[in-house]
Amino acid sequence: MQLRDHAAIVTGGASGLGAATARRLAAQGAKVAVFDLNAKLAEAVAAEIGGVAVIADVSDAASAEAAVVAAAKAHGPARVLVNCAGIGVAKRVIGKEGPMPLADFEKVIKVNLIGSFNMLRLATAAMSKLEPLSTGERGIAICTASVAAYDGQIGQSAYAASKGGIVGMTLPIARELAQFGIRVLTIAPGLFLTPLLAGLPQEAQDSLAAAIPFPRRLGHADEFASLALHMIDNPYLNGEVVRLDASLRMAPR
Repeated sequence: MQLRDHAAIVTGGASGLGAATARRLAAQGAKVAVFDLNAKLAEAVAAEIGGVAVIADVSDAASAEAAVVAAAKAHGPARVLVNCAGIGVAKRVIGKEGPMPLADFEKVIKVNLIGSFNMLRLATAAMSKLEPLSTGERGIAICTASVAAYDGQIGQSAYAASKGGIVGMTLPIARELAQFGIRVLTIAPGLFLTPLLAGLPQEAQDSLAAAIPFPRRLGHADEFASLALHMIDNPYLNGEVVRLDASLRMAPR
């Protein structure tokens, strides 16, 4: 799919993987709506790329619905959705203070898994009503999982479960939406230099990078964005989860 003049939504678009993706989509001529809870950062990215900032809680039905309507009002219905919004909480099932509070597990599932599905259902419903392009496509939805879906570490039970859910729903949703000419794909990144890891001491970053075979470094957000662009451009990619991790297979800790 050629992006020029087509509308796109990037959730979590105010920073990290989402911001890099929003910039790359805009550079290809897409009209990008930057969805995020952080209004200040979303507005800064939107201003930089000539897009529109939309405040959205992806885990809330009403908020997400209103955000999709606002984006469509500005740019028209989106043909591209890239779900990057997510949170990570490192907490053991049984910690020093007892069992993990159920609310902590629920929050991660709600934002990462339910939030991704919420945006996907809303964006693709609008896509399904668009006229097909010359390729027969009406649109594409890309979600963000994680290598934790396969190689979750101690303290990642909630995060790994949420990302595993995204991996699990990719193929059945792709099969379901094929009738509308809508493709569904997922990227499972490894250790990336996002704001979360960038805040760690250099020694800690180097320790994480040492577990990566080649190239022995943390991933760059623009490398995630490059894969998203390739997925959009290649109409024969569908229903697939692609690990983007430099062959990372972390040993249990």
